Amino acid sequence: MLYKIATALTPAQKQFLFLAIDALTLVVALCAAMMLNAQVNVDMALLIACAPEFGAMLIAMLGLSYYMGLPQIKLNAYEMRCILMSATLSGSVALIGVALNGLIAPKIPLEVFFIFALLFLFLVATWRVALRYSVMTIYRHGQTRMRVLIYGAGQTGQQLVAALRTDNAIQTVGFIDDNPTLQSLRIAGLQVHSPAKIRELIIERKIDRVVLAMPSISQASQGRIAHRLREIGCEVQALPSFAELVSEGDLRKKVLQVPLKDLLGRERLDFELPAVSHAYSGRRVLITGAGGSIGSELCRQLINSQPKCIVLLDHSELALYNIVKEMSELKNSVQIVSVLGSVTDAPEMRRVLSAHDIDVVLHAAAYKHVPLVECNAISGLRNNVIGTKILADAARDTGVERFILISSDKAVRPTNVMGASKRLAELVIQDLATRSFGTRFSMVRFGNVLQSSGSVVPLFEEQIARGGPVTLTHSAVTRYFMTISEAARLVLLAGSFARGGDVFVLDMGEPVQIAKLARQMIEGAGYSVKDAETPDGDIEIRITGLRPGEKLHEELLISSDMLTTPHAKILRAQEGFLSELEMANALSSLSKAIASHDELGAQAVIARWVERSPETQQAQEAFV
Repeated sequence: MLYKIATALTPAQKQFLFLAIDALTLVVALCAAMMLNAQVNVDMALLIACAPEFGAMLIAMLGLSYYMGLPQIKLNAYEMRCILMSATLSGSVALIGVALNGLIAPKIPLEVFFIFALLFLFLVATWRVALRYSVMTIYRHGQTRMRVLIYGAGQTGQQLVAALRTDNAIQTVGFIDDNPTLQSLRIAGLQVHSPAKIRELIIERKIDRVVLAMPSISQASQGRIAHRLREIGCEVQALPSFAELVSEGDLRKKVLQVPLKDLLGRERLDFELPAVSHAYSGRRVLITGAGGSIGSELCRQLINSQPKCIVLLDHSELALYNIVKEMSELKNSVQIVSVLGSVTDAPEMRRVLSAHDIDVVLHAAAYKHVPLVECNAISGLRNNVIGTKILADAARDTGVERFILISSDKAVRPTNVMGASKRLAELVIQDLATRSFGTRFSMVRFGNVLQSSGSVVPLFEEQIARGGPVTLTHSAVTRYFMTISEAARLVLLAGSFARGGDVFVLDMGEPVQIAKLARQMIEGAGYSVKDAETPDGDIEIRITGLRPGEKLHEELLISSDMLTTPHAKILRAQEGFLSELEMANALSSLSKAIASHDELGAQAVIARWVERSPETQQAQEAFV
């Protein structure tokens, strides 16, 4: 009921109500002032005689109050400056009473007007504060408010508390501060606690969020505190000083992002690559690894081509669930089929291809994280090589029109098991392409994909967010980069250009220095790099050493022979491959090594059949 009344009043009605209460307050203050003065004998006759003077004071008060804007001030905004306005009003009305004293009414002692000024000021301020508290209680009744703990009881923290007092959605619960002299004190009406009590406070006081109000400490230190608080299970937000919020230079620094062309080493090509709707419209398409970074983007782009059916295959239940859910919301008339399974399951692959009469296979399923595959060589080779062979054979036998393998620049003269597995997968596809007349086999090769799982960019972002250090394997390491959307478009275009046995690569510009990228991302996030020249910097770039099998520089081509395609940015490589007999021997030896879990045997297959970098070959020969 009270809430409906409070919200139903118009601004004009509220102003009239405030003036009426001020008028009543003036009458009460005048009567009380006269009663408090011993020289005045208050009776009805005196009050009636003083009515003209009191009426003039009342009219003057209403006029001055409206002129000063007191009725227009919201209760939420009534603070010290408004109290000074109220003091000015009470003093002015008292002076008017002094000026009229004895002219239009009996003369009364001047002390009465002094007492009146003090009483009127007290009552005007008191009823507004009391009404504000009552109204805020009515408004907030039944509302769920976010409970906030403020880390830092300094100037910024106190300003934040003052700003949040009028917020209906947020309730400040207390302060946390590292300064022992402030702990156990009350500041701005809130208790200051030690950082050691954070976990206890979050649980007992049901804290929803901790706000870091310590702009004077380094941003790296803030990042470390925020990381520690998030581990407790509480949301954390950092707040700059209120002066920084209006500082043009600081704001520009905080929102600066690393230009995408600097990450790529060139301008992005999304808008230069043509659409490919004609090649997939009305077709039935299987995408393996559909829940991964590349596979999911292939799904998003392919659905715009209006295929008849998209079959999504992945061995990760969560990844498959997420992409199927997303596609189901976008599909329109496209049939979406989900298959939870592995490309190493030969009977299942044949069943899927036959049951859904697949026209095009986009093979994105692969283990791609270099250190993990290096430590799990047998699993990596089984999935990346044998899985590709199983799926490709099934595609040929069931009459699939086109098969596109998604490869990696790490397949070029590899130094690691992952790269070697991708090169062997390429050789499988090249071999089948020479012996297949109904299915066109091709592959597309590209470098690192921005924002994909395991990519260096999200890793750096995570390290910067928690205050560093940013880890770099070598100061001279370089990589090619492309966006996920570019990579997916390239795969789809390769499928439309394929003639059989093709190796497609994208003109990826100059490789990017990862050390430069790390520095750009640190500075772009508003931090400074901590090094020998700037020991007081925020975030350190720490060199950890090359990981097993990691290259300093990646390559895209095994040979320099290149052919053009219908698009200038896409090239077709001319590369050698194994004969049918050599490929059969390689796969037989590899299958035996995998079956017996013989990592040395698998390494021997790689050493014999995969062209490696000179450094890797020398190291292998020295080991042997």
